[in-house]
Amino acid sequence: MSTDKINLDIHRILTLLPHRYPFLLVDRVLELEPHKRIKALKNVSINEPYFMGHFPRRPVMPGVLVLEALAQTAALLTFSEEPHDPANTQYLFAGIDDARFKRVVEPGDQLILTVVFKRHMRGVWKFMARAEVQGAVAAEASLMCTVRHVNADEK
Repeated sequence: MSTDKINLDIHRILTLLPHRYPFLLVDRVLELEPHKRIKALKNVSINEPYFMGHFPRRPVMPGVLVLEALAQTAALLTFSEEPHDPANTQYLFAGIDDARFKRVVEPGDQLILTVVFKRHMRGVWKFMARAEVQGAVAAEASLMCTVRHVNADEK
């Protein structure tokens, strides 16, 4: 791929990630610079299943799901150029450092997910990740992820 910024729609995302409803938390990739950075979008809808219980009177997207959306965005950055078979590959969290939550995410928000590649060493990728709503930081963290190849008999 060239160094031009690339946009991925939901159809391409579905070929790169194994996640499906209700756990797919990235709707569109707005910008992608392979091996450098990615900017993606999650439209937060009142129809999300977790809002029924978190919280019934004032729905808030759980912080752990904001981090998961960032991890899925990091996976898209990793897999955008790396050949892989989603059916036989698991992309796993290896660590989360310095996670901070600074703004609640509510139904109707557009969550902008930005992930910057920092390094890859011994099978672990490290990223700086930030989620924003209307230019305000909702969450940020340092993410570490790894890829695990799954054998057919492990499924």
